[in-house]
Amino acid sequence: MEIDELTSAELRVWQAFPRGTEVNFRTTPDEEATAGNTWGPERTLRAEVLRTLLLNGPRTAGETAVLKVAGARITGRLDLQYAAVDCPVHLWACYFEEEVDLYGAQLRRLSLGVSVLPSLHATALRLDDSLRLTLCRVRGPVRLAGARITGALFLDRARIGEPAQGADATSAPLHDASVPPIPPVPNRRREDVLQLNGAVIEDHLSARGLTVHGTLRLYGASIAGALDLDEAQLNCPAGVALRGTGLAVGSDLNARYLTANGELCLKGATIAGTLGLSDSRLDNPTDTTLHASTLSVGADLNAMRLVSNGRINLRGARIPGQLNFSYATLSHPGGVALRASSLVAGELWFREARPIQGMVSLRRSQLDLLHIAPETWPDEVRLDGLTYTTLAPHELAERRLALLRRDRDGHVPFSYEQLTAAYRRIGNDGAARTVQLAKQRRHRATLSPYARLWGYVQDATVGYGFRPVRAASWLLSLLLIGTLAYTAERPRALKPDEAPPFNALFYTLDLLLPIIDFGQEHAYTPTSTGLQSLAYALITTGWVLATTIAAGVTRTISRQ
Repeated sequence: MEIDELTSAELRVWQAFPRGTEVNFRTTPDEEATAGNTWGPERTLRAEVLRTLLLNGPRTAGETAVLKVAGARITGRLDLQYAAVDCPVHLWACYFEEEVDLYGAQLRRLSLGVSVLPSLHATALRLDDSLRLTLCRVRGPVRLAGARITGALFLDRARIGEPAQGADATSAPLHDASVPPIPPVPNRRREDVLQLNGAVIEDHLSARGLTVHGTLRLYGASIAGALDLDEAQLNCPAGVALRGTGLAVGSDLNARYLTANGELCLKGATIAGTLGLSDSRLDNPTDTTLHASTLSVGADLNAMRLVSNGRINLRGARIPGQLNFSYATLSHPGGVALRASSLVAGELWFREARPIQGMVSLRRSQLDLLHIAPETWPDEVRLDGLTYTTLAPHELAERRLALLRRDRDGHVPFSYEQLTAAYRRIGNDGAARTVQLAKQRRHRATLSPYARLWGYVQDATVGYGFRPVRAASWLLSLLLIGTLAYTAERPRALKPDEAPPFNALFYTLDLLLPIIDFGQEHAYTPTSTGLQSLAYALITTGWVLATTIAAGVTRTISRQ
């Protein structure tokens, strides 16, 4: 390209390039590029001129060449496919009429902050430094699949994609309403508008306040530092807003104050630090809001004050620290609000959380601490195989037992054993016996009629062995009745010369206790039909009490 073929604007850039000085076409320091298609020739650059500069531009000895332009309108397609560019590129607050194509390119540093683009094709890009897309407005897809960025990637407050047709009018447009819009990019899948699948970022990815209309794809991506999605807005109604299957983050994943309309998929993701979802809102009412099965977190998953309208799936997740849903609102009426089966976590907190709407499944989960108030549990749960060391806050056994009756799997003996063990660890044996008695009563409903009848007898007499005072009351009452009756009408001696002196108390004990023999029962016999019937009743009741007491003692010993 000959220098006399350049416009005045292009000539300024051409002459500034070898010295690395900036050419700023902006009329005000805070001018945005949304109205860039109205800019005239005095600030218009052809993409082919920029390409020539980057590949074969002039160099000055002792100076570092840098393409540094602000506030320009760039016409044509900037095509740098497979190009090797050895100088930094700063195209700040520029308006691109056509796609920027960096497929397979190798660059030192790239900054497109505050610019407006139809789309960015940077698949397999190689960057020796950082990539800045801060405050960018991109109507079409940004494709960075397979990219390798030695530095950081900045997407803070960028806006990618366009709202779906008929979306909420509160969503701000990507350009000034008075300016004709950029023509849409044809043949692009709207749902994958920000593609970082397979990308390797050797520093952090900062995307605070990012807005994405479509899917943010991080499938198999690797980020050595932190991933910051605080205050981001991810919009893909009834679809996948973030697809992060197999994502690896070397530090924290921060998504506080996040708003997601659609599913967040972190299936099989590995986060070396903490996953933060506190104060976020996840909406996908007919399906899953957070799909994080087999997620592995190095520290905590903080979801305090989280609002989730849809299913949260944490099946098989590994969280050694806290899984904290304190003050959260989980809602999926008629469905599963929280699926955390086979979860392994240090602590699961629902402190002052709102009552959960929808089923909660914690089957086969392992927890050191479960902190949840009885009123927080939903009407339907699945708890078979759930193990925990400590249950908080401390509540009466009767309040905790109401939950076990809501189990969708029916009578689950293991759940009663876990609750019993929790009370025993804090030394509350009375509550532990209450739980065990409730377990026997629940089990009784599953037995045959004859077995249920025997169960009612054990319950009424000794409370299945967990109410020893009740058995003592029965024995004392019967002993008193027998003693008074046989004192008032003394039985007749069978062999007067050989009979020991009569004692109404020990005679009654002989009738009640089938094993102990005081010699009274065999020496005396009642004189009337009524007293004979009382003797039969005492003998029968004594056997029943002895059998049930023995069963209860045996159960207690085996339990210890």
